[in-house]
Amino acid sequence: MTTTNETDGATWSAWETVAGEGLEDFGEIVYEKRRHLGHGGGVARITLNKPQKMNTLTMVTVDEMFRAFYDANHDPMVGVIVVAGRGKHFGAGGDVDWERWGLREAVYNRYPHNRLIRLSRKPVIAQVQGYCIAGHNHMAYCCDFTIAADNAVFGQAGARVSSPADGFFVPYLTKVVGAKKAREMWMLCRKYSAQQALEMGLVNTVVPLEQLESEVDRWCDELLALSPGCLEILKASFDQEMDGYRDPCVTSAAMYPDWFDNPEGNEGGAAFLAKRKPEFWAIRRREAANRDALRAEHEAGQKAAADARPDAKPHAKG
Repeated sequence: MTTTNETDGATWSAWETVAGEGLEDFGEIVYEKRRHLGHGGGVARITLNKPQKMNTLTMVTVDEMFRAFYDANHDPMVGVIVVAGRGKHFGAGGDVDWERWGLREAVYNRYPHNRLIRLSRKPVIAQVQGYCIAGHNHMAYCCDFTIAADNAVFGQAGARVSSPADGFFVPYLTKVVGAKKAREMWMLCRKYSAQQALEMGLVNTVVPLEQLESEVDRWCDELLALSPGCLEILKASFDQEMDGYRDPCVTSAAMYPDWFDNPEGNEGGAAFLAKRKPEFWAIRRREAANRDALRAEHEAGQKAAADARPDAKPHAKG
C-alpha cells in the first residue's frame, strides 16, 4: 500500500507500526516507520500518545522513547526521525502528578529526554501543533529542525510550578535564540506564538495546521535525497556544541540538594493541582523569620557560653 503527498508528488509507503522485541508493548508512544519509494530510505516517527493528558511526560515515556530511538538509530534504512504528538497539542511538559516523586528519579538517577536527541545519529524533526511547553519545548528546540503549525504556542513553565531544570539544554537555548531571549523564556515563563517563535529562530518554518504533516513530509523528502552518512557526521559535528556545557543536574544538586523535600520545592506542584496561586513568597517570609529566630538563639547561646567561661571578663558597670 502507498500514499501520495499531493503537494509535491512524493510517494511513500503507508505508516506501519514497528514490531519486534521490546517494541510492541508501548503505552505512551506510537512507533512507526515508512519508506520513500523514490529515494529508498525511510522515516521513523515517534508519536507521544497521551492526548487526553496533553502528552505529558513521565519516565515511562522517556524509556519508551529510548527504545524507539535506539531501534531507529540502528536501522541503516532510516534516514530521519520525526517526533510528534497525538491530538491537539505537541505536549505540555512533565506530568505534575508524576513529578512529585518522578522528578527525583529524573534529576538524581536518570537522563533527560533531550539526551535521546543529542545522541541520535539520525537528524530529528519536531512536528509541533498546539501547546509546546516546558519539557516539550526544550525537546523541540534540541531537535535538528522544528516545523510548527500556525496554532503552536511555545514556552517554559518550570519557575511557575517550582520544577527545576538544568543541564545542557538550558544554556543551549542561547545558541538557538540568543542569551537575552533564552533567559526571558526560562526565567519569565512567557508564552510565544508560532510567528514569534519563527522570528526569534526557535522554529524553522510555520505552516497552516492542515499542512503540518505534508510540510514535514517535504523536509523528510529533501533530507532523504542526500547522503545519510554525511548527514550523520554533520549532525554529530553540530551536536558537539551541547557537550561543552556542564553535566545535567550539577547546578540544582549543588544549590538545592534537598529541593524536592523543602516547602518551596513542593509548593508549585501543589498549587497547580489545587488550581490556586502559589505562595512562594509567603514560604520565603516564614523561612526568613525562622532563620532570624535561629540566628538570635545561636547568638544568645554563644554569649551565654562565653559568659560561663572561667576566664570571662566581668561586664563593666556604669
